[in-house]
Amino acid sequence: MHARFGIALVLALTHAAFAQDSFAEFQKKVTEFTLANGLKFIIVERHQAPVANFYTYADVGSVQEVTGITGMAHMFEHMAFKGTTKIGTKNWAEEKNSIDRVDQAFAALRAERDKGDKADKAKLKQLEADLDAAQAGAAKFIEPNEFGKIIDGAGGRGLNASTWNDKTDYYFSLPSNAAELWFYLESERWIDPVLREFYKETGVVREERRMRTDSNPIGKMIEEFLGVAYKAHPYGVPGIGWDSDLRNFTRQEAEEFFKTHYMASNLTMVITGDVDPKRMRALAESYFGRMPKREKPDILRTVEPAQQVERRLTLKAASQPWVLIGYHKPAATHPDGPIYDAIGSLLSEGRSSRLYRRLVTEKKVVAGAGGFPDFPGEKYPGLFFFYGAANPGKTNAEVEKAMLEEIDRLKTELVSKEELEGVKRRARSGILNSLSSNNSIGQTLAKFQVLTGDWRNLFQYLDEMNKVTAEDIQRVSKSTFIETNRTIGFIEPQQRASR
Repeated sequence: MHARFGIALVLALTHAAFAQDSFAEFQKKVTEFTLANGLKFIIVERHQAPVANFYTYADVGSVQEVTGITGMAHMFEHMAFKGTTKIGTKNWAEEKNSIDRVDQAFAALRAERDKGDKADKAKLKQLEADLDAAQAGAAKFIEPNEFGKIIDGAGGRGLNASTWNDKTDYYFSLPSNAAELWFYLESERWIDPVLREFYKETGVVREERRMRTDSNPIGKMIEEFLGVAYKAHPYGVPGIGWDSDLRNFTRQEAEEFFKTHYMASNLTMVITGDVDPKRMRALAESYFGRMPKREKPDILRTVEPAQQVERRLTLKAASQPWVLIGYHKPAATHPDGPIYDAIGSLLSEGRSSRLYRRLVTEKKVVAGAGGFPDFPGEKYPGLFFFYGAANPGKTNAEVEKAMLEEIDRLKTELVSKEELEGVKRRARSGILNSLSSNNSIGQTLAKFQVLTGDWRNLFQYLDEMNKVTAEDIQRVSKSTFIETNRTIGFIEPQQRASR
């Protein structure tokens, strides 16, 4: 759920053609413009096939949530596919009235819930039945999944979205001669969204939480781990949201979240494929120019204070033993970002990596291990995160000892020239042989644009990586991988109760 900004981000970047192009040649294929309302467009021409990918990056994620509405960013992602006053409805006037009745039924139910222990159980049961009846009435006016059906009917593929701590993205592909359909649909859902089936969808998200976190030892451990590693910053709050919030936030609160964060100036859109930039700009002006101009929301001001002591936690669960270790580090955009990426590659990229070679192959203490920067996010200071799953017969204490020994080697021994060259070679090879995907190009350009202020900064990455020295790795390791800066979590197998 949390991507790396450095090597992993760049490796998901380009296509085979880029390997043969100079930066100047690639730049000729890119057209960019910003509408008067602040919406940024990047157009990348690729005429190999008559298709185009359309990628929207919303600069909003779970870190923008506050107490009481955790999980709202993810919830709104679900809502963004429900349609508009024109799409997804059989009779908007009647549907609107029915949605109002649903809201009223939920408000009555929540008011009774808010009484806590004093709530009337019989009344709660009746109010829940009233809500179900109101939702059933509203459903009569809904045209299910019409948004997706329109795209499918036009030959669209890959309709999807994802919510992260730092962003929410939406994407799909269409035949290039159907590009105007995307402009219409995408602009309509940001100008005229209808959050229909809201309370039904909260049940879907609650089930996601149950499957991904509450019933999953790894998911539960990660939630607990981040809650211990972070005391102030919202990276410590689960992106899926707390169950009590998912049960109680309202459609009106979702609308307010949308109005606060989904303005034109908070969106970046990348179109990649067989398109004419001039026509794309004309369509952008026509459809997205309708969005009003509004300033981006206030920045997140909460800064995680420096950790002063080692923190530890243990989760007992029906699972094999696991060890998680996290060290606080700067945001991915920090000048030392490439150095952290080099450390990640050195430790866990491939079977020749240090953690795999020492812990899996030689010592045989783990079935798998890894370490990577920028967890759980990259826009703000995150964690350099390590994990190891103990082999049968091995304890978490043994795994921890072996992992810390490998981490500490970075502080006491300079990385060899051969290992460092391997890191840089893998970075170069990754770019030259990266995926031939319009969507991954869109994702990467948008991400560099938003996080660094200019998509062109992706071309600086190899230069920065090539400058990394063994001394740089040792310097960063000495300042980061220290006892008072780390959190260590164990998953211990739960003992079965004796009969």
